[in-house]
Amino acid sequence: MSLFIQSIINSIIEIIIFSAIPFIWWLVTARKDTSFFKWIGLKKPEGGKKTALWTIGAAVAFMLVSLLVMYAVSGVETATSDFADKGLAALPAILVYAALNTGLPAEIVFRGFLLKRFASRFGDHAGNIMQSVLFGLVHGELFISSVGIPKALLITLFTGGIGWLMGYINEKKAGGSIIPSWCIHTAANIFSGICSAFVLFK
Repeated sequence: MSLFIQSIINSIIEIIIFSAIPFIWWLVTARKDTSFFKWIGLKKPEGGKKTALWTIGAAVAFMLVSLLVMYAVSGVETATSDFADKGLAALPAILVYAALNTGLPAEIVFRGFLLKRFASRFGDHAGNIMQSVLFGLVHGELFISSVGIPKALLITLFTGGIGWLMGYINEKKAGGSIIPSWCIHTAANIFSGICSAFVLFK
């Protein structure tokens, strides 16, 4: 099976799995008030050009963070290892992986579900910190056994900081839309996938 088709299949599975709990929660608590897509933040962002500039700036920041993370985990098996040394042939699979296999499912869970639920219970600021800490911990935990605690802690801090920034942009600049963070996340994952495809880090 080609890498591209496998990426599509994996993406469908990931989206279903990561959307299951948010969907059930919406079904039980909010289906009479709003649609699932609006509730989760899959709606047009507010803020126009200002939101677009924030999104572009955060995407660049995330790519820079990705460079540090890729350097820290060089030589370690990662989510982009399937693209290693495949060059341009891997690009279609990288695009699917970046947007649908990791970007969208993660944004549904962290910024679409957790941030909004935490914020409604504890307030916007605390809610954003809580989701960003979890976002960072998930990334750090993935690598702690292979890179050790110090590097895993750096990965946690870097990705947690970006997670906070994405939550801030979504809620304070884009009117609760997760489209900006989805774009930011996708751009960073395309960047890391391309770096892997051309073996920029060994």
